[in-house]
Amino acid sequence: MPPTKRPAVAIATKTGTAKRTRPAAKVIVNTAAKRTTPSTAAATSSSTTSTDSALYSEFIQLLSSPPYKGRGISNNALRAHFTTSYAQLVPIINELTRASRLTMSTSKHPTTGEAEVHFSLLGEEEASKLQGLDGQAKMVYQVVEGAGNKGIWTVDVRVQTNIQQATLTKIFKQLETRRLIKPIKAVTAKTKKLYMLYDLTPAKEITGGPWYTEYEFDHEFIAELRNFILMCVRRMNGGLGVGNGVTLKQIYEKMVQANVSRVQLSLDEVQQLVQTLAFDYMIEQRGVTEDGEALFVAAKRITTLCSFGWWDVLDPDFHFRSIRFEDDVRLAPHEPHHHS
Repeated sequence: MPPTKRPAVAIATKTGTAKRTRPAAKVIVNTAAKRTTPSTAAATSSSTTSTDSALYSEFIQLLSSPPYKGRGISNNALRAHFTTSYAQLVPIINELTRASRLTMSTSKHPTTGEAEVHFSLLGEEEASKLQGLDGQAKMVYQVVEGAGNKGIWTVDVRVQTNIQQATLTKIFKQLETRRLIKPIKAVTAKTKKLYMLYDLTPAKEITGGPWYTEYEFDHEFIAELRNFILMCVRRMNGGLGVGNGVTLKQIYEKMVQANVSRVQLSLDEVQQLVQTLAFDYMIEQRGVTEDGEALFVAAKRITTLCSFGWWDVLDPDFHFRSIRFEDDVRLAPHEPHHHS
C-alpha cells in the first residue's frame, strides 16, 4: 500500500540532519513584513503631512507679508525663497487655486522685459465671492482691485492681463452682473471707461469732488456758495471793510448750520471757496487770531467811483482839481492815488 504522506526530506548539516525549513522561514519573513509595514507607512505619512503643513503655512505667511500682500509675488522670487522645496509647492498652489484663494497673472520684468508669472493670495471672504469664476476672470478682478478707488482704464487691464478684447468684454459683464466691479467715468475723459471694485467710492480726482455734477463743472452751485460766504463775512463783521474779521472755521460752521450745500463740504473745500473770493478781491485777510487763524473781512473796491466823468479829464485844469470818491476819500491836486 503506498504511503499516505510524502516523507520528510533530510538535509545534511554540520550538526546532523534536519528537516527542510524553507517554507516556514518564508512564512516568518512575510509575517514580519506584515507587522512592520503599517508602522513604517504611518511614520512616512506623518512625516510627509508635517512637511506639507509647514510648507503650506510658510507659503501663506510669505504671500500675506507686506511686500507681497495685494501685489503678488513673482515665480522667480518664489523659487529663490523656497530653493529646494520649490517643487513641492505645486500641490499647494493647485489646492489654493481650486479654492479661489490664489490668482495668477503675468507681467513684464522691469529689467529684462520678459513675461513672468505672479501669484497673489486672496482672503477667505474675497475668495467666496470669486467661486465659480475661471482663472482669467479672477485675474481681471485682481487687476481692478489693485487700482483702488482711482480705477483703471480698460486698455490698461488688457495690457496687464494680456486677454483679448472680446473675452475681456465678456469678463467685465460677468463681474458687473455679480456686483464685483463697476464702470465709472472720469471728469478728465468722459468717453472712456474706468473700472473699480463695486463697494468703493471713486476718488475726488476722478469725480471732480463736490464742484462737479454729472461730470460737469457746476458753476451755479459754486456761485451760490460764494455768495453765501460773502454775505456771512459782511454780516458777521458789521458791514463793508469793517469789523475784526471772521475765521475760516466760523464760516464753515455757519454754512453747516444754514445747510446751504447739497453735499457735505470739508473745511479744506470751504477754504478753496474763500480763496477764490480773495483772488477776486471780494474779501481780504485782516490779521490773525492768537491761535494763528486768518481773519477775513469784505474787501473795499479797488477802483471806486469818482465825482467827475471821463470828459472832465480833457479839461486843461483837471490836474488842479481835488477828487472825491464815493467812499468819501478825497485827493488833493497832484496827490498820488494809492487808494484800495
